[in-house]
Amino acid sequence: MIDIKKIRENIDAYKQICKNKNKNVDVDLLLKLDDSRKELQKKLDDMKFQQKEFAAKKDFDGAKNLKSEIQIIEVEYDKVVEEFNKLNLTMPNFYHPNTPIWENEEKNVVIKVCWDVPTFDFEPKDHEELGKLRDIIDKETGAIVSWTRFAYIKWDLVLLQLAIMTFAFRTLGNRDIIQKVIDEKKLNIKNTPYIPVLPPVIMKMEVMEKMWRLHPMDERYCLHDDKQVLVWSAEHTMWSMYMDKMFDESELPVRLIWYSTAFRREAWTYGKDVKGIIRVHQFDKMEMETFSSPETWEQEQELIIWMWEYMMWLLKLPYRLIECCTWDMWDIDYRHVDVETYMAGQWTYRETHTSDLMTDFQSRRLNTRFKRNNWDKEFVYMNDATAFAMWRTMIAIIENNQQKDWTIKIPDVLIPYIGKENIGK
Repeated sequence: MIDIKKIRENIDAYKQICKNKNKNVDVDLLLKLDDSRKELQKKLDDMKFQQKEFAAKKDFDGAKNLKSEIQIIEVEYDKVVEEFNKLNLTMPNFYHPNTPIWENEEKNVVIKVCWDVPTFDFEPKDHEELGKLRDIIDKETGAIVSWTRFAYIKWDLVLLQLAIMTFAFRTLGNRDIIQKVIDEKKLNIKNTPYIPVLPPVIMKMEVMEKMWRLHPMDERYCLHDDKQVLVWSAEHTMWSMYMDKMFDESELPVRLIWYSTAFRREAWTYGKDVKGIIRVHQFDKMEMETFSSPETWEQEQELIIWMWEYMMWLLKLPYRLIECCTWDMWDIDYRHVDVETYMAGQWTYRETHTSDLMTDFQSRRLNTRFKRNNWDKEFVYMNDATAFAMWRTMIAIIENNQQKDWTIKIPDVLIPYIGKENIGK
């Protein structure tokens, strides 16, 4: 939810931001409703003060007549507030000055490219073919038992997923590694490890709505009788974990690393990227979340990006960093950075990580604040990012590390967690 004071500081600039984010919202109406809301609030306050004066003078007729007038104004006030809140929830966040401005994702900017893409002396296969050969991916049984776009993950691929999870938990919870990154990148932030969490995967609809994640409903798996919804990304229960929370300034930053199953209908993607386990209805993710003060929020995103690179470097996966343009950002984003990882069996890069720097936009909706040492109260600033999209990461490992005999070499850093060097041997 946007801070309306920031809109008033430069109305024309904010209108341009809405246009660049492809949001057709009525900024003038929002400001008009805000003015009406304030005027009616002042009128109610004045009338209630006058009502107290009547009561003090024992002018009960005057107090009674004023009560009727107050009730009429309160109805009008509630209507204006409802309209204001409804419109305000549609307003997008501002965006970083360096964000590319464009009308489609083709203008996303490649910041960095790391590792050369692999070359083979044979024709590489994609992960679906390799999954069948090694009996580690079974979509056919998944379709019989559940529906299309569900799959069974089997044998060594299960061990690989658990290895990636353990690798991420141990890396992001290691103070020495975090301090090394902070020192090397000259970040002026605390050395606080990411706290590991396993969350619930069912949420109340009202909480999901607060997070600007309930709609579109045809993308969600809903339990309508219970007014609940299955999460469609791991961060949903991360953000809301601190709903209505008041931190002390000394507690910040709070960093979390989350493992969760997620569910998506993929209603708008039928016919697109359906081969293998690229777009499925059930998948597992690891998410990183940071709650910080306004002084450190941008450096917290830099820490996230450097931790990405540290882990991707150890996995030796070819990747590139992408600065996303205004068209390719969520409404909540102030800055949006992606990692795209090379998939050798598909001859292309695919998105595997996303980092959303949200300022106080989301914390206003969730009422997540902190108390300064001088007792001033402010909304926290939030960063959300993928640590690993498990199946997409495994796809990259399978396709980039395939061998001529169709075995798959396990990245060196994961071998201690699995106890073997190859899938299929």
